Amino acid sequence: MERKRSVYMDHAATTPVRPEVARAMLPYFSERFGNPSSLYSLAREAQEALEEARGRVAAAIGATPAEVYFTSGGTEADNWAIKGTALRGKGDHIITSAIEHHAVLHTCRSLEKQGYRVTYLPVDEFGRVEPGAVEEAITDRTILVSVMAANNEIGTIQPVRAIAEIAHDHTIPFHTDAVQAIGAFPVDVDEMGADLLALSAHKFGGPKGTGALYVRRGTRIGTFMDGGAQERGKRAGTENVPGIVGLGRAIELAIAGMPQNAPRLAAMRDRLIRGILDAIPDTRLNGHPTERLANNVNVAFRYVEGESILLMLDALGIAASTGSACTSASLEPSHVLTSCGLPPEHAHGSLRLTLGYANTGEDIDYVLEVLPGIIERLREISPLRGEA
Repeated sequence: MERKRSVYMDHAATTPVRPEVARAMLPYFSERFGNPSSLYSLAREAQEALEEARGRVAAAIGATPAEVYFTSGGTEADNWAIKGTALRGKGDHIITSAIEHHAVLHTCRSLEKQGYRVTYLPVDEFGRVEPGAVEEAITDRTILVSVMAANNEIGTIQPVRAIAEIAHDHTIPFHTDAVQAIGAFPVDVDEMGADLLALSAHKFGGPKGTGALYVRRGTRIGTFMDGGAQERGKRAGTENVPGIVGLGRAIELAIAGMPQNAPRLAAMRDRLIRGILDAIPDTRLNGHPTERLANNVNVAFRYVEGESILLMLDALGIAASTGSACTSASLEPSHVLTSCGLPPEHAHGSLRLTLGYANTGEDIDYVLEVLPGIIERLREISPLRGEA
């Protein structure tokens, strides 16, 4: 097949660094390269830039700068929130959901090997956690409730406020992985009830390898990395100043553009969903039909393999995903989709298309033009169809 054009629809995996962000970062690789822990003027410039970025992150999520700690990304922030709470907690039980990102699930499984107990809450067919299930799972040994703000695969938005209120009724801290939420819908730590919140720059136009953990004042959490006194003695290691500057600028742009960008993306998302479901039979929308991220389309096609769909889309210049980028090399079906009740053979036929600020209506037209033919060709040669 001849490549016609280039269409990027995998923004849940990563986003391009915005030009304004790259320009803001560049001086801190060269003339402003100082170590912010040193005392001379070059170092003070770096320290001032770091604190300005901290203020921007805090303002974006309704926090104070003293509650924001910079990390290497969302995975580190999730690890720190969970393991740091376990270090300081007075119990040994954690509650999370079955569809969390592996940054949370694998962290919990690591703690299980150390003797902690973890409850993995089920979700309904749309991927939503029932707040009442959180209430039922709490014991006198529970030290943390962790439920993501929005799912990275199917886009379902969780009722985090209701879940946080239940946790707080039992004096239990609440952590949320908000990596997919920043810039998609308003994120305010007080309105969400978050005591701990993880975010990652490269999901909203910033650089890879930079993130942050919000820690509400008074929340008991242990030090995650030992060494120097950086990040107020909580996270050792020389700060990634260019990345942090980029994070601060990216989150500022994402929040400023959200009122215009989110409705535009939602309109394109809905047109893409309708077009796919109308044109291709035996197709299911995964995730909640309305309580979902504005940029997320996740569909499952019966009788085909997702990997084959991706290869044929790529040959036509369309970049997409079958699920989380962190599990793209796995042969196992998506844990998110199987937790929502999809049989493994259907989960294997999933396609995730996630939009970004540079996508256009012409991109939607192109996908709707080529995708039905791809699915038809794959079904013609599929042994799965003959077994149905």
